[in-house]
This record gives sequence, structure tokens and C-alpha cells, in this order.
Amino acid sequence: MAEAALGLGTNLGDREAALARAVDLLAAIPGITLGAVSRLYRSAPWGLANQPDFLNLCLLIDTDLQPADLLAACKQVEEKLGRQARVRWGPREMDVDILLMPGVEMDTESLVIPHPRITERRFVLEPLSQLVPDWLLAGGGTVKSMTAALREKAAEQICEPDEAATRKFALLRAC
Repeated sequence: MAEAALGLGTNLGDREAALARAVDLLAAIPGITLGAVSRLYRSAPWGLANQPDFLNLCLLIDTDLQPADLLAACKQVEEKLGRQARVRWGPREMDVDILLMPGVEMDTESLVIPHPRITERRFVLEPLSQLVPDWLLAGGGTVKSMTAALREKAAEQICEPDEAATRKFALLRAC
């Protein structure tokens, strides 16, 4: 089994319910064991500003799936939750990204691990820092140190814990 960190986000529909369903769908996939789940963070859209705010979370899994198979599983979850192809960085029903797999580095046409823009996005680093603050990122910094640096560098990137959304998410997952 290998550890992996996934990032999930949505800005359409009942966002908390979609995230709860996505986590449950991932946990039900053979070869994936769910670990820790971050609280939910509200973030302003990235790239294309004229759209609703996102809710994001990170989760840790243990998996015996190969990276390409894990990617296929993530895409299946997106599809089950109604993800539609739209403009890049546009609104989405669900986005499930492989962020990190310690000891795995790959760069193919369909998959790059670690995620190529992980250190540029507070909506990824903030929840990831809650789960694995001491994991190393490219450039030698830890998740915690890179999160602190990005808070200073990109203070305009709105990314805040959303306690009400986190409570609703937890209640939905408990049912």
C-alpha cells in the first residue's frame, strides 16, 4: 500500500453533499483505504473569476492502485457526480486531483505527480497542511512552510476554513 493525498473541489449545486458523496465513492473503490479528511475550505475561483466560490478539501488514502489506475478511479468519481467538460478552470460539479504520492514522481501526458501547481494554490496547500504539514514538496520545503510562504505571497487568494460547511459535510457523511 502507498499513501496518496487527493484534492477535491466543487462550486456547483449542493457542494457539501457532492464532496461527501465523492469521499464515500472513493472509499468504496477496491484498492483504496480512506485515511484522514481535512475540514472544508471556501476559496475564490482560480483562473476564471466570474463563477461561484469553491469548497475544497484534501484527503489521505492508502492505495495499492498504480498511479494511472488511481487517476482512472478519480475520473470515475467525477463522472458519477456529473462532471461536464467546460472551459479550463471553469465551474465544475466535482474535481478530484492526485496531489502527492510520497516517493512517486511522474510526468506523462495524462498525469503529473506531484501535481504541477500545488505550490501556487492556497486552496490545495491550506487543507493539505492540516493533514500532512511535514511532507516535503518540490524545492525542499514542507507543506507547512510552503503554505506559510504562499499566504504571504498570495494573500489575495481567498481561502478560509468554512466551519458551517464542514459541519454539514460531516453530518452528511455520518448518514
